[in-house]
Amino acid sequence: MEEIGEPPLSTLGVSLAVASSLVNGATFVVQKRGMLRARLRGTSYLIDIVWWAGTIAMVIGQIMNFLAYNAAPAVLVAPLGALSIPFGSILASYLLKEKLNILGKVGCVLSCAGSIVLTIHSPKSNSVTSHVELEEKLTDPVFLGYLCIILLMLFLLISWIAPAHGATNILVYISICSLLGSFTVPSSKGIGLVAQDAFSGSPSSARAMYIFLVLLTVLGCSILIQFIYINKALERFDTCVFGAIYYVMFTLSVLLATALLFQEWSKVGAVDFLGMTCGFTTVTIGVFLIQVFKEFKFSLADFNKSAMKTD
Repeated sequence: MEEIGEPPLSTLGVSLAVASSLVNGATFVVQKRGMLRARLRGTSYLIDIVWWAGTIAMVIGQIMNFLAYNAAPAVLVAPLGALSIPFGSILASYLLKEKLNILGKVGCVLSCAGSIVLTIHSPKSNSVTSHVELEEKLTDPVFLGYLCIILLMLFLLISWIAPAHGATNILVYISICSLLGSFTVPSSKGIGLVAQDAFSGSPSSARAMYIFLVLLTVLGCSILIQFIYINKALERFDTCVFGAIYYVMFTLSVLLATALLFQEWSKVGAVDFLGMTCGFTTVTIGVFLIQVFKEFKFSLADFNKSAMKTD
């Protein structure tokens, strides 16, 4: 696996990440549109063609994400998901008639600006070139301890908290989907690393194939559970709000998991660390503006009227 500083690989990873962000930004909106159509007809959204179009788009977005995470470090790819927020918010304002006032638009701009800063200051990934190195990292006690904590949290959320509070608190479903990012992204990167060894026919290919199948199973289960709870959230909550909060929590989960597994932060200098912090803070403020002030009735026309009265 090449490092982030090598142009061809970085360019490919960034291109795939941007494309997947735009696709994923449209996915939630299209699926929600299908749900609303089905609700008006009194039928299940599972037989609505628009919902299926959104679902197919989600599959395409996940494939792009998989390729992006294998072409560049997760700390570069994950923050670019912020681009899905403004794109999805604008699309939802047209297709779903969801409100997007001037503060929401400012939040969209801040989200994009913050993602650019994050990209510029993203650290390099350590080189992991074989399934042997990957296996060593996967069996690291710190990483295994972290996964145990995540599994416990997921168990509590799915079995206890979600049935009781999921329908009224958007953070419950988002937490489930976000925490699963600790499995989906490392699994995606791991599959890309061991695939060549697994199908090489070498003496070590049997061990590599075992790791490949385990990671593939983990990835499949994680994506399936995410899919279920994303649709539960879209049925009950605002698309823009869900997408914005989901981005922040999912990104934090991914960055923490990959930092522990691949040590992608090991060579971060003080300047880059400050830049990453500022970039993520900017994105978070943008998301905050989109969510908190969504129902606040304020537009550029209102601002102009106020200025004219003052004059």
